[in-house]
Amino acid sequence: MVANFARGASAAWLSGWEKGVNGPITRLKQKSAEAGLPGFGGRSLIPPGATPIRFGERFKAPLATPGLDPSLGRIGSLEVRLATRKSEVRRAQRLRFRVFYEEMSAIPTGMAMFSRRDVDEYDAVCDHLLVIDHAATEAKPFRKPRPKVVGTYRLLRQEAADRNFGFYTAGEYDIAPVLAANPGKRLLELGRSCVLKPYRTKRTVELLWHGIYAYVLHHRIDALLGCASLEGTDPDRLALPLSFLHHHARAPEAWRARALPERYVPMDRLAREAVDPKAALQALPPLIKGYLRVGATFGDGAVIDRQFGTTDVFVVLPVTSIASRYLGHFGPAANRHAA
Repeated sequence: MVANFARGASAAWLSGWEKGVNGPITRLKQKSAEAGLPGFGGRSLIPPGATPIRFGERFKAPLATPGLDPSLGRIGSLEVRLATRKSEVRRAQRLRFRVFYEEMSAIPTGMAMFSRRDVDEYDAVCDHLLVIDHAATEAKPFRKPRPKVVGTYRLLRQEAADRNFGFYTAGEYDIAPVLAANPGKRLLELGRSCVLKPYRTKRTVELLWHGIYAYVLHHRIDALLGCASLEGTDPDRLALPLSFLHHHARAPEAWRARALPERYVPMDRLAREAVDPKAALQALPPLIKGYLRVGATFGDGAVIDRQFGTTDVFVVLPVTSIASRYLGHFGPAANRHAA
């Protein structure tokens, strides 16, 4: 009796699906195709005058860079490696959501809230650097425990940017003069960097830089660029660190990108003589201090990113400017595979 009821219910459900859902959708698609228009029923899904949403291409498998070992270095239980599977990129996106949206004050979109991942169209055209702790595992139901992803960086080479959407940085800074002043240079954009709070140590930063430098050497990169963030959207409360970067770490003119006019926020909020360098360094986030140590310089003007709750600055680092004393920490001769 129960089996007969189940078969009848199943048949009725399938009949209702075909009649009420699948059939109408199929007919609407057919009308659209016959009319030669996108959308359903011959009607475009994009309103007149609107800009279509850009979706990046699907991830291509394998994600690994040919000729480059995905594992780029290790210190103790921590390994730095390139993501080679879509599932690893999704884990990096979940880490970004946890840091940017749960720990910090970024405002998630509805899709981000639903998926618990920080995602945009650039993810599909970038390489993703991961720091994995093999001594810490995370487990999910019906899945074997796996080492924990504790840090990530997103890497966008210039050739990939040129083929797709350009550099992400161009949404905040006018980088066209920088590109024009450095013809033939191979650029790499660094972005979406984050590390879980317990792992924000010198060791993790050095491991990330070791991975970046191995990637730079393999792809013959000439300069690194991107946006770095200070937490908060009130530039007056960030007057000390912003003024320090303006007066003491200003990029040479050929590398000095300027914030877009409609987003430009002056960085020289204090006079040079009013800046206490020691106090300013203490006020800077660890990532920007790391950039300064290796020889990076900064652009003209800051940008307020209200979605992420940050004040962004342009950072640039020609590879030839990397401080020689740090090459021993993350250069090719560094011992970064010790157990």
